[in-house]
Amino acid sequence: MWRAFFLALGAMMVIVGIETLVIDSATIYSASNLSGTELADTNASPTRVVKPEEWMPWTAMSIGTIVVLYAFTLPQRWKAGG
Repeated sequence: MWRAFFLALGAMMVIVGIETLVIDSATIYSASNLSGTELADTNASPTRVVKPEEWMPWTAMSIGTIVVLYAFTLPQRWKAGG
């Protein structure tokens, strides 16, 4: 169970890192401010614009990679420790 949890967490961090490497900014809209017809409207006011820093994608990918590698070594660590 712990191995799957850490593997999923690490994979998520790698994916988030790749996504933030590709995008310049992300606009997050509040669900309470939009109806179904306003989603297609480009003039709808954004709630928040997120611009990732230059170090964020590389940090997320490296932390995710370390966690994935840790997840693969978990069974060996528990067997050796008793």
